[in-house]
Amino acid sequence: MKKLVDEKALQQPHDHQLCMTQTLLSAEKICMDQGARLTAIRRRILELVCSSHKAIGAYELLDLFREEDTKAKPVTIYRALDFLIDVGLVHKIESLNAFIGCLQAEKKHQSVILICDDCKNAYELDAAPVYQSVFEMGKKIQFTPRSLTIELHGLCASCA
Repeated sequence: MKKLVDEKALQQPHDHQLCMTQTLLSAEKICMDQGARLTAIRRRILELVCSSHKAIGAYELLDLFREEDTKAKPVTIYRALDFLIDVGLVHKIESLNAFIGCLQAEKKHQSVILICDDCKNAYELDAAPVYQSVFEMGKKIQFTPRSLTIELHGLCASCA
């Protein structure tokens, strides 16, 4: 399975500022290429989602966003998240009803998300072969899948 995270990088100190810079530059390019607007609010929500590699809930985002805009409403957050998901910049972790930034948004990919139950960090791996296998199994019984989310819960190397 191709990795979207670099295992060696996980074992070394992480330069999160570089990570954020790359994410935001990538987001601007993706939005431009798709003819979508990365408004100031959408950009800020993306920054908040990507402020760490931990999954974050919409109401946690609202609390953080309200530090800057006390009149912000939940709909503001949900609209921004819907946009960010649609353009491929954010993934929803269904099992936690939370969100993480996409590490490889500039590439079309099918990922599995590994979630540490202790530290809540989430790691994204390319799982294209898994998706292909599941879709082929569906075809054998004349089932047409529309979406697939694969999430694995466990312990990361740091918490194990």
